[in-house]
Amino acid sequence: MKVANPDPWPRTADAAIALQDRLRGRVIASNPSAPRFRLIAGLDSAYDDDGNVVAAIVVVDAETLETVETATARGTTDFPYVPGLLAFRELPTTLDAFENLGVTPDLIICDSQGLAHPRRFGFACHIGLLAGIPTLGVAKNAWGEFETPGAERGSWSDIRIDGEVVGRALRTRSNVKPVFVSVGHLIDIDTACARVLSLTPEFRQPETTRRADRLCRQLLTELTA
Repeated sequence: MKVANPDPWPRTADAAIALQDRLRGRVIASNPSAPRFRLIAGLDSAYDDDGNVVAAIVVVDAETLETVETATARGTTDFPYVPGLLAFRELPTTLDAFENLGVTPDLIICDSQGLAHPRRFGFACHIGLLAGIPTLGVAKNAWGEFETPGAERGSWSDIRIDGEVVGRALRTRSNVKPVFVSVGHLIDIDTACARVLSLTPEFRQPETTRRADRLCRQLLTELTA
């Protein structure tokens, strides 16, 4: 699968912030057409202190949750660790992983933020724009303020940054800490949360995220052995 990147990768934090500010106006937080999500891809990345980066993509069948295909890539980065700019450490290797993917997913789920980001342009927004595919972020922690949702699975509350609603704290398992869902691109928040619930029949995190995370950990272990 080819994902074009029309912009050169920033070399500094200031350049990366400028790129996020320029691109965020292109994000579409709605479904332009009635979506049919048959193949859903989960993305995850990991890196070590030496600048080695690994990226994994796991594609599942939306109905059966069976794994359809996986793709991985290894790379390096010298971009500094800056909160809010982690995408620039991970995106180049993630795009390499997409090059090794033989199918085109209908939906991409990232282990990261989308609009729930200080500049409303997290990793999920960036990869969504580059791929032109509906994308959402499911993060383990919130960037913003929220009230604790009800204890039952499916309960949710708004996440706000500077008073603006940017996502939802969603309870995927009863009496378990919620996940934090936000739009990446070409999807609305109601649809995004419904998809996350469909991918969490047993665990807090979507199956796509769990499998991509496991594959990333395996790759990083092999790389640093």
